[in-house]
Amino acid sequence: MRVGIDTVELARMEKAMMIPGFRERVYSKGEIELLEQKGASALQSYAANFAAKEAFSKALGTGVRNFSLNEISVLRNALGAPYIELCGRAAEAAKGLCFTVSITHTRRDATAIVIAY
Repeated sequence: MRVGIDTVELARMEKAMMIPGFRERVYSKGEIELLEQKGASALQSYAANFAAKEAFSKALGTGVRNFSLNEISVLRNALGAPYIELCGRAAEAAKGLCFTVSITHTRRDATAIVIAY
């Protein structure tokens, strides 16, 4: 079992979101569609998903190496619980591991923890 955790400041995420192409480099199409539906809370959700991606890479023990962040999708099930879906080199790096993720946010920060097993 491995654990990864990360926290993102919303103010920092707000600045990053203004960089052309940032969303497409970091988030999958499915994530963007999901998060854009959040309306006023979209920034918090983008930050929480970013934290989950970083926590995933820490749980792998590799950091973000040899895969792109947009190959890690943090989606929500019918009850709103987050889950991780991988593709491409991120799926290869996971080497058959399973992942569980928990995210939370406040007005200032978003935090995620990922457990790999």
